[in-house]
Amino acid sequence: MRRTTVHLAVYDTLADWETGHTTAHLARAGHDIRTVGPGTAPVRSIGGLRVQPDLALDALRPEDSALLILPGADLWDTGDDLAPFARKAREFLDAGVPVAAICGATAGLAREGLLDDRAHTSAVSFYLAATGYGGGARYVDTDAVTDGGLITAGPTEPVAFAREVLRLLGVYEGEVLDAWYGLFHDSDPAAYEVLAKAGAL
Repeated sequence: MRRTTVHLAVYDTLADWETGHTTAHLARAGHDIRTVGPGTAPVRSIGGLRVQPDLALDALRPEDSALLILPGADLWDTGDDLAPFARKAREFLDAGVPVAAICGATAGLAREGLLDDRAHTSAVSFYLAATGYGGGARYVDTDAVTDGGLITAGPTEPVAFAREVLRLLGVYEGEVLDAWYGLFHDSDPAAYEVLAKAGAL
């Protein structure tokens, strides 16, 4: 596994719970997590957390990143405020750099046309259908989906979302990845032994 910089998008009303497993375990594995806001002014999450972005979206370049993470937020469904983040996701994917989107961010990608030709998931199929996108036939009713360089998940699947990111970036694989998911998703006590042996706790 190569340790790299991962960028987490932050904006007002971002859903705190959706990316915590992902960023925490990437950081523990040695990845540098940098936050990207609409600008450099602080933003406030749904839970009231004040987050100071490390850089503004305009300054973010795919070549400086291993992954762009887009959490859900109320703003994805109340206007076009976050559309620039979906356009940045297109820039990343066009450059061959992965993007991971959860909850409302999947709707933003749908509006941008990024789900029309890729397998994907979200909260429910009709949530994305309401965007008028053309990818309904590629919708998969499951916890999280990886298609090439794009990961998608619904709001109730932060652990499955993290699993896909950890797999994509090579943090954990095979039995260790299964054990990690079993521990954090299912509270499986047998997973501790596997993770301990692998030095993954």
